[in-house]
Amino acid sequence: MNTEFQNVTEQGLWKNNPALVQLLGLCPLLAVTATITNAMGLGFATLLVLMGSNITVSMVRNFVPKEIRIPVFVMIIAAFVTIIELLMNAYTFSLYQSLGIFIPLIVTNCAIIGRAEAFASKNTVILSAWDGFMMGLGFTLVLIVLGAMRELLGQGTLFDGAHLLFGQWATVLRIEVFQFDSQFLLAILPPGAFIGMGFLIAAKNIIDQQLKAKQAPIATTEKAPRARVTSLN
Repeated sequence: MNTEFQNVTEQGLWKNNPALVQLLGLCPLLAVTATITNAMGLGFATLLVLMGSNITVSMVRNFVPKEIRIPVFVMIIAAFVTIIELLMNAYTFSLYQSLGIFIPLIVTNCAIIGRAEAFASKNTVILSAWDGFMMGLGFTLVLIVLGAMRELLGQGTLFDGAHLLFGQWATVLRIEVFQFDSQFLLAILPPGAFIGMGFLIAAKNIIDQQLKAKQAPIATTEKAPRARVTSLN
């Protein structure tokens, strides 16, 4: 893989992940991750908007005056959010109702406007598309992991309501791991999302420290004492 694409991949998935490192777009992330299905729905919508806006911004970057670039970028993002919202309304109406206001709020996601300004406005179309895909994928993976944690602890299930996103055949994906007499509200409500997000960030920091420790030089060899020459005679 080309060095530039490899660097963009590492930045999006791990080193500069929008959710774990940049801590951007946390409001919808914490609000809708009560189940894996909701997390995947919002994650895929954000990924598509990121790719579409990055590609478009990169294509028009040489024609937009710097003074009005931010309003233009926001209009581009809003256009793609409207497209995604209409598609979800048409094909996944139940999930569209479940996600509610957080779909149009993708327009205000700082991760998207940040990538448009910091990356897409300065790079080629292909590289910008790859950046949008990797940043969106990294964001989506965090949503899915957090959704899995909350759904498992809160309801004892995984992929509950998957048919809302993938159709009726997906009802077979539902897994009941535990049986609760009543739901564990702390995991389902927003405070549980904050605690879960804290654990994910802590886990990433621990992994980074371990990787850094492995890459550090083992030990510097002890240097021999330097001889001091006082006279040439």
